[in-house]
Amino acid sequence: MAYHSAYGVHGSKHRTRAAPDPPPLFDDTSGGYSSQLGGYPAPGADVAFSVNNLLGDPVANMAMAYGTSIASQGKDIVHKELHRFVSVNKLKYFFAVDTAYVAKKLGLLVFPYTHQNWKMQYSHDVPLPPRKDLNAPDLYIPTMAFITYVLLAGMALGIQQRFSPEVLGLCASTALVWVFMEVLALLLGLYLATVRSELSTFHLLAYSGYKYVGYDLCGLQLQALTAWGAQPLGSVSSST
Repeated sequence: MAYHSAYGVHGSKHRTRAAPDPPPLFDDTSGGYSSQLGGYPAPGADVAFSVNNLLGDPVANMAMAYGTSIASQGKDIVHKELHRFVSVNKLKYFFAVDTAYVAKKLGLLVFPYTHQNWKMQYSHDVPLPPRKDLNAPDLYIPTMAFITYVLLAGMALGIQQRFSPEVLGLCASTALVWVFMEVLALLLGLYLATVRSELSTFHLLAYSGYKYVGYDLCGLQLQALTAWGAQPLGSVSSST
């Protein structure tokens, strides 16, 4: 296109009109969707649009509600099965002890021949907790006696120069396996003999765990005798 200048009739100089600007190569999409056909949305606009559609979709809401109900039902089933085998309320009953009960129970375990009445006491057909009934079984004393047994075993091995940290874990796991095998044998015997009893697994654990009190007393005696025999002859004669 040629550009030229000319003077009109009245001698005025006419300016030529400039050529129009070329169209942009890319559309400005910073304000959202482009007004032109084929424009691209702003970054993040498609995500917000899909989320709004998902929240407003009744099928999606129904699926979310159904998934929530299934999760709650599964949680209830898990809690029910857990309480079936391990009831927290029953477990609290076996740990309802106090200092007076522990002292009296230890004396009863060491000197059982001094006790006459071995019947458990009930209140409205519900057994009294151990702190109110000396004959009621508990799991506090067996647990503490078991831990003491493992520590005494580690001490005995240390005196014999055979102690290592792995020995404590091995001793504890072996003792636990034997306790569980004993309880399973008792349950199997009750089942085969068709004996109907109100004894639960916790009762059997408590009664089978009381033997560790005797084990601890024997271990303390052996430790005392070993320490006494390990002293030099001069120190033993001087001490006597």
